[in-house]
Amino acid sequence: MSFYVVVPARYASTRLPGKPLADIAGKTMVERVAERCQQSGADQVYVATDDARIADVLGDTVPVVMTRDDHPSGTDRLQEVAAKLSLADDDIIVNVQGDEPLIPPAVINQVAANLAANPDCQMATLCEAIESAEDLFNPNVVKAVFDDSGRALYFSRAPVPWHRDAFADGKQDMSAGQWWRHIGIYAYRVAFLHQYVQWQPATLEKLESLEQLRAMANGVAIHVEPACEAVPGGVDTQADLDRLRAQLGGK
Repeated sequence: MSFYVVVPARYASTRLPGKPLADIAGKTMVERVAERCQQSGADQVYVATDDARIADVLGDTVPVVMTRDDHPSGTDRLQEVAAKLSLADDDIIVNVQGDEPLIPPAVINQVAANLAANPDCQMATLCEAIESAEDLFNPNVVKAVFDDSGRALYFSRAPVPWHRDAFADGKQDMSAGQWWRHIGIYAYRVAFLHQYVQWQPATLEKLESLEQLRAMANGVAIHVEPACEAVPGGVDTQADLDRLRAQLGGK
């Protein structure tokens, strides 16, 4: 199976400016993410950025594709990369977020293999079981709902599916149903990326602030499967960064 990995890395993070260049035990965030990706089975790993400082740090360790600074989403940035590299329509690109320095290489391989094995889907992604009511009712934990064949039915920040009887009684028995947290890793077919950037943001996408809903609103099938390994959370805040530094022995 052949696939590429692209790591979008923006310097101007809203909650943690300069995040890709944050030092974590002697290496920058973006270097650590790229190293994990290079341990996967990808044919090639690229970092897509709009900032020369990120390109300078990476040097010759990983190819860098310079992209525009006005992309509304990481998916749009990946499409520019695919176009610049003249990738074929049926090539597979895996989007690995630039703030996940502990992502297991196995899940990168998994999401690419899932898309390759499901030709009726144009995207694939992963999930993991939600085991606490705190996560279920947390709008920052995106929930995935999918059918018995693994095709996505919906993604939401709300606690879906809704256990009518238990929740109506104020109960939070997590054994009463099954809920899944969406993991933000995606595999795409290049032809889909070229379509995606031509579509206007969908109503549901804007309501939930979830870009994958633009694909679903336009009839695109998304394959979802539980991750084969636990995926540590990404770095969104200074507190996340501090915990990761402590974990990896940084200061």
